[in-house]
Amino acid sequence: MLFPDYRPRRLRQTEGLRRMIRETALSVNDFILPLFAIGGKNVKQPIPSMPGHFRLSVDNLIQTARSAYKIGIPAVMLFGLPDKKDPLGTQAYAKDGIVQRAVKAVKNKLPELVVITDVCLCQYTDHGHCGMLDGETIDNDATLDLLARTALSHAKAGADMVAPSDMMDGRIAEIRGCLDENSFSHIPIMSYAVKYCSSYYGPFRDAADSAPQFGDRRSYQMDPANALEAIREATMDIEEGADIIMVKPALPYLDIICRLRDEIDLPMAAYNVSGEFAMIKAAAEKGWIDETKVMMETLIGIKRAGADMILTYFALEAARELSK
Repeated sequence: MLFPDYRPRRLRQTEGLRRMIRETALSVNDFILPLFAIGGKNVKQPIPSMPGHFRLSVDNLIQTARSAYKIGIPAVMLFGLPDKKDPLGTQAYAKDGIVQRAVKAVKNKLPELVVITDVCLCQYTDHGHCGMLDGETIDNDATLDLLARTALSHAKAGADMVAPSDMMDGRIAEIRGCLDENSFSHIPIMSYAVKYCSSYYGPFRDAADSAPQFGDRRSYQMDPANALEAIREATMDIEEGADIIMVKPALPYLDIICRLRDEIDLPMAAYNVSGEFAMIKAAAEKGWIDETKVMMETLIGIKRAGADMILTYFALEAARELSK
């Protein structure tokens, strides 16, 4: 069809017409709110690089989770900052660890809110890497048992879903087996299957105090140049028992989200990460962009690419905007 026989602008003239033909709908049901738990009481530490977000003691974290639940956000993702760290990240799988305490408290007060837990060791190890060390090399296979123990401890605390973010080979099968053997076959796994070694994680590493103390994570997180590898990673995790596949970060990898959507039929999550959030906040503070409009355009772009759910630090703000 060519102009003048076809005039696309006919269907763009009014908001009513635009709504009628809108192809992608963003909903509060799409959002997962990440939260950072820390010890103590009445603690609310601002995260300078992530305006509006805080490291929260469990009592304050419950208040934020309640706000999310009341506005309709279905789920939160919990990250923990332990009181102490060691080479094996033992606080990650301790019965009284910070995430375990937070899970119990949130589920006690808000039983209908879906509580997802990040399963990794980087916040808990004194070296900041996501696995056990052999010298300065990550020992993949030795790490698997610790990740499974972490996931199991979260399930015992009451988590509705576990989300391994470590990028160790074989960890989904290890976690699935451990959960099943301990009567938690009903607990789903959201796999950070396609997690790139990205420069967009900087603010998160400040928030979670999880920057590696030496080297980087290129030996286990994906090379940003690779796309076919994403299909292999996602396929492997599905075969090992993942229930949801995640792509992280979102914006530089919209092509990956789209490509995976064509390849897999499981629900797919995308993580609108801290650096993406911080850039919008910083530009808005300078007056260079309209924060609300850019926020909503960003989220609809992630959804349009094929994500079924979006982990985003904008969750509360976007939910309020959608409720207007």
